[in-house]
Amino acid sequence: MLLGGIRYLLPVIKAAREQGYHVITADYLPGNIAHAYSDEYVNVNITDREAVLKAASRCHIDGIMSFGVDPGVVSAAYVQEKLGLPSFGPYHSVEILQNKDAFRGFLAKNGFNVPRHASFSSSGEALSVCGGFRYPVIVKPTDSAGSKGVTRVDAPEAIEPSLREAFAHSLKGRVIVEEFIEKAGFSSDSDAFSIDGKLQVVNFNAQRFDAAAPNPYVPSAYTWPSSFTPAQESGFSAEIQRLLTLLEMKTALYNIEVRLGTDRCPYLMELTPRGGGNRLSEMIRISTGADMITAVTRYAVGDSFEAPVAAAPRGYWAEIILHAPASGRFRALWLHPDIRSYVVEEDLWVGPGEAVRAFKGANDTIGTLILHFPDRGMMEEVVASQESWIQIQIIDN
Repeated sequence: MLLGGIRYLLPVIKAAREQGYHVITADYLPGNIAHAYSDEYVNVNITDREAVLKAASRCHIDGIMSFGVDPGVVSAAYVQEKLGLPSFGPYHSVEILQNKDAFRGFLAKNGFNVPRHASFSSSGEALSVCGGFRYPVIVKPTDSAGSKGVTRVDAPEAIEPSLREAFAHSLKGRVIVEEFIEKAGFSSDSDAFSIDGKLQVVNFNAQRFDAAAPNPYVPSAYTWPSSFTPAQESGFSAEIQRLLTLLEMKTALYNIEVRLGTDRCPYLMELTPRGGGNRLSEMIRISTGADMITAVTRYAVGDSFEAPVAAAPRGYWAEIILHAPASGRFRALWLHPDIRSYVVEEDLWVGPGEAVRAFKGANDTIGTLILHFPDRGMMEEVVASQESWIQIQIIDN
């Protein structure tokens, strides 16, 4: 059983069907694209763990996971524990990883680098405390994904609208405010894999953003290799391993975001036992050959699997997250003729005349573009000045 119905489930469904598995997708939106590719659909609210447990029991499933879908991760862990299915880690550990407030508290308690932070259940409570923070700060829901409801605030007097936005996107009505960690180089948002709690594959990239987008904190591109030195990557790997050991995690695929602060300290910003959105596991498979998707799919139902092998990217890679410069109707994707030879895959999700939205969250993505370059210089030139090389043309509403 796969919780959710978004496009990022399609490679998991493909891998599962290649293994001969019967695939059930589940959420409360029957029109979601993944349901057209699964063998069976169940209508259930994936944030309701008891409802998911009942559906899973009724379907006599052998395994369950939430891939690229944050709201289903805790419910999947709950069902794994209750039905004795292969699990990614203890349920209480998954709860910690999925709640930004609990995660920051766990990091601080165990000696990890962590920004000053506090969580709140009301704007009034937050306003009474946040004046004492060192600005800028980041305001975000404790339980949402895809950068929805996330804003940066540069002064105390500007925080109230950001609190309203964060509360509007929180499932449980709770937000976290944390001091902003200025990064050295680029942050990394990539996927990793552990076997029996030991890191088997850990991958780092350079996460890019579109400063002109309505929400400049939604990732708009990724490049490989990362901007970290080998020593810095080893330091991050050691901290990730320490966290997995403390939480008694098992065999799992993770989405992990890290950054190196200007204070030269490594920070674990996010770590969750699910594949990341934006096709990150696919990008690792394409650029290194490590197939974590098939491995986690086989593990989830209790079958043996071929361990994915850690490897460095073969050359220089970029994934562009295609998005519209403003809301309107899609007209065309334009690529500069000089970069067409670098394009490995063009995956466009909209057609001419279809409505597109301004880029405020990951759910506003309209496709992806994968490129392979012969050298870092050309890669950096294209990614740093995307508007000159890649354009989403729209018709204003």
